[in-house]
Amino acid sequence: MAYNKVVIAGINTSELTVLKENEKMELLREFKETGSKTAKDKLIKGNLRLVLSVIQKFTGRGEDIDDLFQIGVVGLIKAINNFDLTKDVRFSTYCVPMISGELRRHLRDYSQIKVSRSLRDLAYKAIQAKEKLLISLQREPDIEEIAREIGVKRSEAVIALESISDPVSLYEPVYSDSGDTVYIMDQIGDKNDVDSWMDEFLIRDAIKALGSREKSILSLRFLQGKTQVEVAREIGISQAQVSRLEKGAIARIKNSI
Repeated sequence: MAYNKVVIAGINTSELTVLKENEKMELLREFKETGSKTAKDKLIKGNLRLVLSVIQKFTGRGEDIDDLFQIGVVGLIKAINNFDLTKDVRFSTYCVPMISGELRRHLRDYSQIKVSRSLRDLAYKAIQAKEKLLISLQREPDIEEIAREIGVKRSEAVIALESISDPVSLYEPVYSDSGDTVYIMDQIGDKNDVDSWMDEFLIRDAIKALGSREKSILSLRFLQGKTQVEVAREIGISQAQVSRLEKGAIARIKNSI
């Protein structure tokens, strides 16, 4: 399969092998059964485009893209080593959260000292702006409205908010009024963002082990952007129950990361 030349992290993507799903499974089976280094190397090379795709989600934070690529490959290798052939799941479905998780852990552990004071200050201005707009608009403001409120470009607001986010802080409560808790994840949610599919993919994957009611609550909250009051009204329980179930589900997700 031919691709136009695109160079990312010093790699010409047009020269990368792209494996079909059945080819991946055959190589995974060979690696698991024989420990074949050749099969493992083919798997790594055949999934580098996937790594490059995932790391695009993590650019724009001052991190060197070559470093991100290397960390992403570590996640890919872990996925290859840990993949269970007995499970009815596509390798790419398993692989993306592994790569993304490795990148998030790296950013969590090393980005704190790299985030400038001005960027952090801008992030908290954005959070305060959302609190203000939430009251005045009586609904969740989108990222465009928050950016206008603080007088910056949309991209600057997104980058600032993401600079203070990691796998745990995404779920940190930053505002509570009338019993409705808002998390940092709410601050960067944007249904029109071209990368929103990745957030939804990761959340959906993480909540598979939860109960049906918890799944519904998190789906309504973080995929559809509803408030706790709206969720309570939709599923027929109190807002306090939504808050309790949501916090419990989030705690379970954090423990699984």
